Amino acid sequence: MDVEQYLRRIEYDGPLEPSRASLRSLHRQHLYTVPFENLDIALGVPIVLQPERLYDKIVARRRGGFCYELNGLFCELLTALGFRVSMLSGCVRRDGGGFGPEFDHMLLKVELPEPWLADVGFGESFVDPLPLTAGTEEWENGHLFGVVPENGGWELYRRDSDGTQIPLYRFSDVARTLPEYVPMSEYHQTSSDSSFTRRHICTMARPDGRITLAGMRLIEAKNGFRQERLLADEAELRECLRELFGVELDPAASWQNLTS
Repeated sequence: MDVEQYLRRIEYDGPLEPSRASLRSLHRQHLYTVPFENLDIALGVPIVLQPERLYDKIVARRRGGFCYELNGLFCELLTALGFRVSMLSGCVRRDGGGFGPEFDHMLLKVELPEPWLADVGFGESFVDPLPLTAGTEEWENGHLFGVVPENGGWELYRRDSDGTQIPLYRFSDVARTLPEYVPMSEYHQTSSDSSFTRRHICTMARPDGRITLAGMRLIEAKNGFRQERLLADEAELRECLRELFGVELDPAASWQNLTS
């Protein structure tokens, strides 16, 4: 992996020593420059969990990815910079209740030497790394994020302005390896039961909010205000991906799957 090229990809020119300040800056820049997106699944392009393939997609071809790709490669970067990093397995809360299976999500633990939770692959969530300590909450765009012990592991939650606390995912503090996520990665690419095969998304954090492309709907949240509009056609979708997310897809791609 070319570390300098990766840092240019996320437009980072700050300190590189393994510290809380460096982790915070790297984490923020990654979220502000690399979108969470699952477009390859709609386009029928296989996602392969190998570091060199992730680097080629995210850094060389300036694409985004979903959790296994984004956190998998961010783990490689942090390790190359001297951070002590572990991949952890998360179980994501389902809309209908309950949580998904093991390896449903990948997140990272960083030792500094106190433990921190890093996650650049969960869409709308915390922007700054979270202390992996119960009782500590971080404020982000009108929400509070924190962790609580849960059944021998941890639960990440979001607390809204009205006081409602919503669990986002559960995870155990057990170090994992990239190949362990392959079966669930393939499941999310192929199963009709996975939300990733039923809808495509491209979303990226901004310092003042978030911008999201969900199907043909463009949603912009800025300083607490939200506006939404429907894109007209493939040409506008291409322009949106290029201008707002920096994503340039192969012209020969099956765009019908993205516009339907």
